[in-house]
Amino acid sequence: MHLLTFRTDGDATPRLGARIGTDRLADLTALASAAGVELPGDLLGLVRAGQPALDLTRELLGTHPATRPLAEVALCAPLRPGKIVGVGLNYVEHVEESHRALDTDRELPDRPLLFGKPSTSVTGPGAPIPHNADLTKQLDYECELAVVIGESAFRVSEEDALRHVFGYSIVNDVSARDQRRSGQWFFSKGQDGYAPFGPVVVTADEVPDPQRLDLSLTVNGELRQSSNTRHMLFGVARLIADISSGMTLEPGDVIATGTPSGVGSGMVPPQFLQPGDLVAATVERIGTLTNPVADARREAR
Repeated sequence: MHLLTFRTDGDATPRLGARIGTDRLADLTALASAAGVELPGDLLGLVRAGQPALDLTRELLGTHPATRPLAEVALCAPLRPGKIVGVGLNYVEHVEESHRALDTDRELPDRPLLFGKPSTSVTGPGAPIPHNADLTKQLDYECELAVVIGESAFRVSEEDALRHVFGYSIVNDVSARDQRRSGQWFFSKGQDGYAPFGPVVVTADEVPDPQRLDLSLTVNGELRQSSNTRHMLFGVARLIADISSGMTLEPGDVIATGTPSGVGSGMVPPQFLQPGDLVAATVERIGTLTNPVADARREAR
């Protein structure tokens, strides 16, 4: 299933839905109401409700419901996670370009490099990525496979790790490269709007191997990043095992699994995001997450 959150014109309340095909939508909230059954009203609630709610959702979609064009609604971030665990330097070629451009370590990490992004950084498909020139002259993009946790994970083995995955999505790990502070990345990566997320969460049963997914990113139609998740230094199962060795991953938490080479800071000369740019991050089997870059100072006025 390709699950999503949306709003309709004249109704600010988010609704739970499912993408049907490439361009249509089934309203799960309306389906549940018509069937006289209870279903969580949002995707985070559905994740936390566990397997029975997921089975009910499949049953409702199996009734061949009426659909509407996706273009008629506004997509939101699928959910607001309790926490986002980011992974740095998780593709070999990105380690090299980061060392050259950002003076990070040259050596490949021997265990995952982790950082946090707050839930307030989450924004949805089509929402503007804020460019505040008072804070950054080096706004950058990072296309990443996002892992949505479905079952609590603490001290799980690598062999059992994927059983704790609800599904997969896309995160654009937006970064203000010139806001790193003594090597700390939290403010650089955690500002409001720095985690575009979506457009859907694809349930784990539809992604049999998360290490075999093409991913790419364009800026104004120009290809900047192109790789495959098989090139991760630490795969999804290893990441879950490592993170859960000392931190409980809860239902709805998100792991942003790292980005391949091709970021703006690594280009010669560097090519950072500017107001008016359009960024599109694509992951195979999931779709494309598109966001414009907007002048945050103008928006504030």
